[in-house]
Amino acid sequence: MPTAIAVTSPDLVLPPTDQQTPTAALLQSPDAQPLDAALADMQVLVEQHGYVVALYPASITAAHERRLHTVRSVLETDRIALLKLDLPPLGVAVLVRQLRQLSICDFSAGIVASAARLLSHYIYAGALLNSVTRLDRVPVSLKTHAKSWVPGSQFGVLANPSPQLIKIGGSGELAGPDFGTQLIVGKGQSQSDWVTKTLAPAWRVQGIQESALPADSPRWWGTSKMVEFAAFLPDISVLYQLVSSVRREVCSWCGIELIGDRCGFCSAPLAPPENQMGSAAVLNQGTST
Repeated sequence: MPTAIAVTSPDLVLPPTDQQTPTAALLQSPDAQPLDAALADMQVLVEQHGYVVALYPASITAAHERRLHTVRSVLETDRIALLKLDLPPLGVAVLVRQLRQLSICDFSAGIVASAARLLSHYIYAGALLNSVTRLDRVPVSLKTHAKSWVPGSQFGVLANPSPQLIKIGGSGELAGPDFGTQLIVGKGQSQSDWVTKTLAPAWRVQGIQESALPADSPRWWGTSKMVEFAAFLPDISVLYQLVSSVRREVCSWCGIELIGDRCGFCSAPLAPPENQMGSAAVLNQGTST
């Protein structure tokens, strides 16, 4: 059985890219499910799949996050990875789907879990906002705050991989990926087509997908008048090459296989691996075919 991928909200489970991509399990909040039921569900996941990789946004409630750690602690198992992500909601959903794709490949659970940090660097997640007065996830200058009060103002914001903010109609452009991507778009209460008509061509995306806006997106971005987007690597073969290119290590603390400088299951840090193949070269090779 493939490694189980779990999430904390159903809207973080995007439609699969093919018939082989499995879905994700839902880890409900304490107000939606009692502890004994949560323990039973997790126990079943571990028994059926061997390992569980649970991804959750940093914006979930403290009670929900405590529930995740309580379940892992009570079960006294080292087979559950809890990965807290700083990505915007749609970016989290994209990463979840990529790990769902990788879960059916010949990667161990430790590789799948630690691949989350690697792949997050290749997700360009942002939004078109009608106001940045309540935006606290990306640095906003006082001058930009003042412009936000002007009627009709719109802003393009990039939260990942590097924060950036521009005023729509100005001379600035959001820095996009230099490799082939597709774009997923979730519309809030904004009717603007700037993302699909201007940003997508500028980024030379290879396709555009539409998605329902995650429920937490307006709170994350500070406004409901928005269009959220994320550019991502859609091809499983490119994802596979990217993850395979990184030197594998064994965690000195829990003994699980991993890539990168931190274990996905116990979070123990490692020294940066040596003789690592350049990820950019793999991307260029994979996206040019």
